Amino acid sequence: MPLSSQMNDQQPLFLDRELSWLEFNRRVLEQAGDRSVPLFERLKFLSIYHSNLDEFFMVRIGSLGDQALVNPEKQDEKTGWTAAGQISMSLERVRSFVPLLSQIYEELAGGLHEQGVEIVDCSALTRLEELLFLQRFTDEIEPLLSPLVIDRSHPFPFLGNKEQYVITRLDAKDGKMRVGLVGMSQLPPYLIVTVDQVKKLAFLPDLVCRFAGKIFEKQKVRERMVIRITRNADISIDEALDDNLDFRGIMQGLLKKRRRLAAVRMQCSRQPSPELLSYLCGRLSLTPDRVMAESTPLDLSFGFSLPGLLSNLSPTLFYPDSSPVHRFDGQKKELLRLFSEKETLLSFPFESIRTFIELLGEAADDPSVLSIQISLYRLAAHSRIAEALCRAAGNGKQVTCLLELRARFDEQSNINYAQLLEEAGCTVIYGLDDYKTHAKLCLITMRKHGKLFTITQVGTGNYNEKTSEQYTDLSLITPDAQVGQDAGRIFAALCKSEIPERLEHLWVAPFGFKPRLLELIREETEYAQQGEAGIIEIKVNSLNDLEVMQALIEASRAGVRILLIVRGICCLRPGIPGSTENVTVKSIVGRYLEHSRIFAFGTGERRRLWIGSGDLLNRNTRRRVEVFAEVRSAASRHKLEEILERIRRDNVNGWIMRPDGGYERCPRGGMRHDSHHDLRELAAQESSVQSIKALPKHPFIRLRDILHQGK
Repeated sequence: MPLSSQMNDQQPLFLDRELSWLEFNRRVLEQAGDRSVPLFERLKFLSIYHSNLDEFFMVRIGSLGDQALVNPEKQDEKTGWTAAGQISMSLERVRSFVPLLSQIYEELAGGLHEQGVEIVDCSALTRLEELLFLQRFTDEIEPLLSPLVIDRSHPFPFLGNKEQYVITRLDAKDGKMRVGLVGMSQLPPYLIVTVDQVKKLAFLPDLVCRFAGKIFEKQKVRERMVIRITRNADISIDEALDDNLDFRGIMQGLLKKRRRLAAVRMQCSRQPSPELLSYLCGRLSLTPDRVMAESTPLDLSFGFSLPGLLSNLSPTLFYPDSSPVHRFDGQKKELLRLFSEKETLLSFPFESIRTFIELLGEAADDPSVLSIQISLYRLAAHSRIAEALCRAAGNGKQVTCLLELRARFDEQSNINYAQLLEEAGCTVIYGLDDYKTHAKLCLITMRKHGKLFTITQVGTGNYNEKTSEQYTDLSLITPDAQVGQDAGRIFAALCKSEIPERLEHLWVAPFGFKPRLLELIREETEYAQQGEAGIIEIKVNSLNDLEVMQALIEASRAGVRILLIVRGICCLRPGIPGSTENVTVKSIVGRYLEHSRIFAFGTGERRRLWIGSGDLLNRNTRRRVEVFAEVRSAASRHKLEEILERIRRDNVNGWIMRPDGGYERCPRGGMRHDSHHDLRELAAQESSVQSIKALPKHPFIRLRDILHQGK
């Protein structure tokens, strides 16, 4: 089924955002079905697919549902669909994934069985299995359950978001339907027993469903099933803003409100009877099209936790171990000097974030450092970056932290960090009322020999130790004084609830990013119109900004060769004759989550390269503060070109978009190129060269000995 609804004589150029995102999640699911991926990594991809889909319903379907109520006639600017139409098409698309999901799940269950782990069907337990699981259930689980029969004295309870329940239809003496409900909050997701050296795994909701007759032993169970509710999580602070209230307090209140927002989906372990379906839809204010019967477990997150409960697993069941390299290892206490002298580009997760953490640590302790200013969006649970900032404040540095409290699903963590940083003596501000601050920007200011110097860091990813080992990101560290001046202007403006409109050396969204981007796109268009080679390469996570896409279409029509490397949402269709025949859209889905944003324009001497924090979604170009920096030094430019080259040729993780909006894998014939593997090798080579340069000069040290030792 084509992903666009614009069916007319002229081929449509744009795709629906929601369907494009769902197509991305299908690629994640396909990774779970890829037999070249190790078994337990495939299980993780299955869990990621499940987690992604949860968030899609909580955020996107939740938001569209609100829009359908408030402004039902509003149409999407690209497809002309209303919110209700987008929801309908999205639900249809999700249902179309079910056969593939079931097939992949059964294949993975078979793979687990080969490893001595059998996922049992609780509706068809053997006599021995039933005895073993019943004993565990009776001893460990049943005392913790609070079964409820719903009647006048026991009203239908609130069902928590993403929690599972066993629902039963019971016989009643008066002939009316009665409903029993069993919640399983705070209970283990599954039980494991061992039979003949085989670990038998039963999902707890399925076991509770199996033993429902024991739980409701005084009543006849006519129907039983597991259900799982997904609730809207799209909260808005606009209506809660009050000049007299602290922003942190507002967010605390909204987080409590989120937990009780409306249901947007109900998953069922089987198709409910018409009577039970009508009852549940009535209690949850759901329409039947939001009810989805699924043959797989309703919660597929076990792929993350299961390996930790098993022992003696073969390393071949996982990706090979690969720790990030620390290019500047052995150069502690010297990073401030090194980065004061030359620009450096770090590539995560292939290089370690320790470099940046140690730089902050040095800045916290060095007497020449006057101030540290940083924008924070998502921090790790135990953040060494936050610790360094607190230490800097304790040492008398002026530390300013712009902490965005509205980072979705990290709001509570950021509230906690705001209090921690404030107590340590940092100045904490929360950004702007109308714009999320999503920028990744840090400015260290020093005074040496009576002069001020700066080190500026501009990144594509969060200051987060955990995600730096899971996401591909870039971090530019530069001593360029002009960049430092622009960074200082950005922080000064944000502290006054302002946004710079145009700076000389940094792009700042929402006012100074898109105009500069469009300028460079139109410049390439003009070169192509004059007969010169025009090249545009853009790597982002998502693209749906209409004005940017229209500019790219014009560039394509002029003959500019355009490569869009877009991980997820891409609403521009490639390969449409007369419009986008010069556009290629590639998506990388592999071991690491693609997260870096790169913008490249031109060829030869006029080639320009930029990195930054923002995608090309409407929210990034219109409603967020983002920061982008040009990569200028020869060494950093060379490295960035090397990264782009490995992504271009990736035929292991790469997918190419077809003109209909679907994707197909890059051909894997001949040489196999895996950008994630190749970039790790590139980082290791660069680290080796750096280590050699750092060694003291000694007449008895021979280069071949150093290389032989790998040092």
